[in-house]
Amino acid sequence: LPFAADHRAFISLSAALGIGKALVYPTFAAAIAERTPASARGRSIGSFRFFRDLGYAGGAALTGIVADAFGIRSAMLLVAALTALSAVAVQAGLKARPEPVS
Repeated sequence: LPFAADHRAFISLSAALGIGKALVYPTFAAAIAERTPASARGRSIGSFRFFRDLGYAGGAALTGIVADAFGIRSAMLLVAALTALSAVAVQAGLKARPEPVS
């Protein structure tokens, strides 16, 4: 998104992002359920959804502040960087966890 040359490219890339999120969310929920004992699944899914929603709300506010101060391109680059960092953190966390619960 930070490299979109015009509004059409931005809209197309946003649509692709939305489709990607729609494909990934069920996988996240399944991975959480698979790696969590039955007695803690509700709490685990709830924690995931809480922090995801907190990211949506806080991310929108932070992105707006950064966009006002430094421009939309900087805001989109910040979002891209934070997304990459969170992917690394999730990957590290998954490696540190035990194998899925049967």
